[in-house]
Amino acid sequence: MRLETYCYSSGQPGDAIREALVQAAQRRVDVQVLIDGFGSRDLPGGYWDVLRQAGGRAKVFNPLRWHCIACRDHRKLLVCDDRVAFVGGFNVTTAEAGDGVTLGWRDLGLRFSSPLAAELAASSDRHYELADLRPKRLPRLRLPAFLQRGRHRRDRYPQLLESGPTGTSTPIKGALMADLRQAHSVRIISAYFLPTWRVRQALLRTVRRGGDVQFITAGQSDVPVARLAGRTLYQKFLRAGLRIFEYEAQILHSKLLIIDDIVYIGSANLDSRSLNINYELLVRLDSRQLACEAGAIFADHLRHCREIEPGTWEHSRGFWEKLKERLAYLLLARVDPLLARRQLRRLR
Repeated sequence: MRLETYCYSSGQPGDAIREALVQAAQRRVDVQVLIDGFGSRDLPGGYWDVLRQAGGRAKVFNPLRWHCIACRDHRKLLVCDDRVAFVGGFNVTTAEAGDGVTLGWRDLGLRFSSPLAAELAASSDRHYELADLRPKRLPRLRLPAFLQRGRHRRDRYPQLLESGPTGTSTPIKGALMADLRQAHSVRIISAYFLPTWRVRQALLRTVRRGGDVQFITAGQSDVPVARLAGRTLYQKFLRAGLRIFEYEAQILHSKLLIIDDIVYIGSANLDSRSLNINYELLVRLDSRQLACEAGAIFADHLRHCREIEPGTWEHSRGFWEKLKERLAYLLLARVDPLLARRQLRRLR
């Protein structure tokens, strides 16, 4: 059993999940837990001792050190017996207990049974060994098979796409760009929306050739600076014809991309940190049926959104609000990647 997550907190449901893991370890199930050092920084130091005493294993990914604090494990997955896997945006925290409409964060995950579960288990094992982030140990990420064979070939087998601070070309970015080049319909839910320049241009090109692009982002956010930064892009997108919605019922934490009949689901937001800095994973599925089901999920999110109107957006905020948005953009799109690159040079 492999559990990997960014945020883990004591209380419920964290304590109940820990107890289930302990019971599994006592049955001689191989149990392995990996949590991020920054995202789970409030967890008591001896929290996993009871699991270790039962025979399980637990590690902290990149324990807090100022010289390499930028590199985080933002992945969320659970794999059972290499046969059943869960991926998505869910952390294990009290904030995510609820339906995302009347209570708790709005989030999304996928449960599936396929050979990909074994790949996820192997990926989690690699990250477990990588947890200390010692120099010269950052792995190279391979492009997915369908990109290696050629962009125009379709592959309906679920594909594991990973991203990390290992260079400009990652499987997630490569697959996204290949699919966006041919897209006619794009639906995006991203809690933190600050796409890289290349992704922005791909979205704009989709609209210019007559495609339909809609995205839902946070009206309420657990990271207010991310919400401010993303708003700097609204005006250009609105002028081009993209439709923008802000989710208002609760804090939005879902991550979902629907590009024609292709669905992406996992831990990655459509922002520069997820695409360039954090360790992330997405599962790419080419399925018309699943795309229809994902479209229904998108529509359900939409019921709790307000649409940003092109004619009134530019005049809806004052000077200070626009200044805060611009400063937030500079912080997240310029300063954060710069500091991360400097820190990561020490690990190569």
